[in-house]
Amino acid sequence: MRHPELGARWLLTRVEPGALAGGRNTTSVVTLDVTEQERATRRNEQLLREMTTILESSTAGIAYLRGPVLVRCNRRFERMLGYAPGAAAGASLQEIFGRSVGGPEGAREAIQALSENRLFEAELPLPHGDGPPLWYSLSVRRAQPESEHPEAVAVLTDITRLKTQQAELQQSLRDRELMFSLSEVGIVYQRGARIERANQAMAQLTGWASPELSTLDAAALYEDTRACVDFEALIAQGLREHGRFSGERKLRRRDGSLAWVQVAVRQVQRDAPEAGVICSFVDIDERRRARETLARQVERTRSILDSVLVGIVTVSAQGIQWMNRSARRMFGGELVDFVGQPVSTVATPEPDHPLRRSGLLQQLEEGQSETFECRLKGRDGREFWVVGNAVLSGQAADGGREMTIALLDIERRRQAEVRIAQAQASLQRVIDKAPLAIALFDAGTLRVQQLNQTAAEFFGCALEDVIGATPEECAAAPLAAALQQWLGAARGAAALPPAMPEERSTDAADALSDRAAAEAGSSHEWRDDSAVRPGAAEGPRIWDCRITPLDKEGTARSAQLLLVASDVTVQRAAERARLQAAIDQREVLVREVHHRIKNNLQGVAGLLQQNVARHPALASVLTEAVGQVQAIAQVYGLQVGATGPLRVARLLTAIAASVQRTFGREIVVETVGQVPHLLPEAEAIPVALTVNELLTNAIKHGSGTGAVRCQLAAKGAGVEVRIASQATLPAGFDLAAVRGGVSGLGLVRALLPRRHATLSLLERGSEVVATIELRAPGVQLPAADDAGQSDV
Repeated sequence: MRHPELGARWLLTRVEPGALAGGRNTTSVVTLDVTEQERATRRNEQLLREMTTILESSTAGIAYLRGPVLVRCNRRFERMLGYAPGAAAGASLQEIFGRSVGGPEGAREAIQALSENRLFEAELPLPHGDGPPLWYSLSVRRAQPESEHPEAVAVLTDITRLKTQQAELQQSLRDRELMFSLSEVGIVYQRGARIERANQAMAQLTGWASPELSTLDAAALYEDTRACVDFEALIAQGLREHGRFSGERKLRRRDGSLAWVQVAVRQVQRDAPEAGVICSFVDIDERRRARETLARQVERTRSILDSVLVGIVTVSAQGIQWMNRSARRMFGGELVDFVGQPVSTVATPEPDHPLRRSGLLQQLEEGQSETFECRLKGRDGREFWVVGNAVLSGQAADGGREMTIALLDIERRRQAEVRIAQAQASLQRVIDKAPLAIALFDAGTLRVQQLNQTAAEFFGCALEDVIGATPEECAAAPLAAALQQWLGAARGAAALPPAMPEERSTDAADALSDRAAAEAGSSHEWRDDSAVRPGAAEGPRIWDCRITPLDKEGTARSAQLLLVASDVTVQRAAERARLQAAIDQREVLVREVHHRIKNNLQGVAGLLQQNVARHPALASVLTEAVGQVQAIAQVYGLQVGATGPLRVARLLTAIAASVQRTFGREIVVETVGQVPHLLPEAEAIPVALTVNELLTNAIKHGSGTGAVRCQLAAKGAGVEVRIASQATLPAGFDLAAVRGGVSGLGLVRALLPRRHATLSLLERGSEVVATIELRAPGVQLPAADDAGQSDV
């Protein structure tokens, strides 16, 4: 209500119905002035709203704790910890710390700090998606120390940017430390005359360890005291004027040796000299020595130039400046006679003489050279030819351009060229009359550029028709095709680049070998069946041809191909006659040797047969040995009348006849169809012993008295031999289980060539059949000219 004097007032009215003693109803009304209480309540509500607004607008997360439990917090606090709106109330410190990457270990420390009325501070890393964690600073302070239940205020502040800056600062400090420690330049931090710190490079440069340098007086690194005082004065002057200094001095190492170093000094703070300086030391001892060596080299170069045979003249706009001894000897005077004179002083009177060209000195560019050939005239009147090369050599003493001319006396070479031209003319006349066919081809087009009369006969055309023509245009088709192939191969091999020294691989070595072979030339033989040598017997004319690539001067590419062919028909005929005579003589000797081997083997067999009669107990063994020796003798007996491979059919017939004579048992040999196959000499004896052993076993172990059958049949490029007799095999017989030995099936398995032959032993009805299959190249088909010969 509003009071006329007191203004607006707040009244609290209580109305309560009741009853009187007479039964009548009544109402009690009590009114209290609660203006002050209402004003206090409104002020509290306003303060609460203001406080809530302040808390919600704060960038920090603020929470109110009662004991270890969160009672109330602002939204910022919930968002920082990842709680849903309103979900943080009732959370404990363990839950808050549990959301951190580090775990809930700090919760116990926070509770202990609250119980002891201490401030607790911690840094919490909270996960943030797939990126790096967000860092928050948590501060917990007790609000009412005297309360039974400790109340506290927790403040959560985002320190992610601060943490990032700290990490970057630490990384920067580490980088600077690495740059300082790993730099190849010696770096020293010096304050006054004392070295505060030095890196490892400085320690290596001086020979002192880094801690030892920190205790060392900087003057100990100078050559002497005077050098220290003078150089320090230069440093102080440079720092005052420019804030930095750079110079060179000698550095004394720990072992007392001196080395030149380049020193750069800079103040740490320009306006605070007491902050010290940073000094860098670069070892330039080698460079300094090289500079001094270069100065000495210049002096030596002048001496060397005086000793060379090439005349060297230095020319500027003011004329000749210097010349070496060879140039002075060419010009017929001393240096003082030519200094300041134009170089055209020694030129002959021709108006277009190269040394009379005006502006040559100004026209030359850096790295450009001008080559010329001209005649010169010395002061002694001698005229001679020279070849010269002019280059821009630098700057003259007056600042202008300077040119150096090198002159080589070629008077003798000119005279030699005249003599060479005369010799070439004489050589050309000799080539034209030579009995060799000589032709020169262009490597690109394969056209004939030059040839003699004999080469025209080789092509079969007139001399004028061959010049400028390709092989297809001036030769018969067979000769043209052969020449195209030979010339193309020589051109291709010569085009291979030589291998570099560092490319010594297999391919590079092959290329280098091909290149060397191409340069040496390739040899070929041409048989001209269409030409008959006049006065000679019937037969083709044979030319020995050699093709050599001629490289283009200054390159590795062939420019021309040289063909040299000689008629070797008579020589080849004589060589064939000598070769045929040698072959005939060899065949006679081979037949004689085989005949004597056969006779000796038959003599050995006769001796073994005599021992059979003397030693009956060894009859079976000796009889077997006699058969084997006779089998070998049969091989050599067959080779008496023939050379080279033996026919399988003849060998089989001879071995069967030998075994039949030994045992007196009939052996029937039959050939199925045509079997022209041949046995190489290396395979003849093993196969002969194998057949002999199988025939002997068929007779010795056979149960019948009938003939032993031996059948030979062709099987493509191979042959098949079957030996059958009346017999039976032992129970469970396995040929693969038979071990190799010196007799019986063991000998057969040991002798038979395993890669080209197969042996099988099977029982078929009342017979046991041994089958030998021989395959190529253990057996061979005869050549076409031998196919029609008889097997007898």
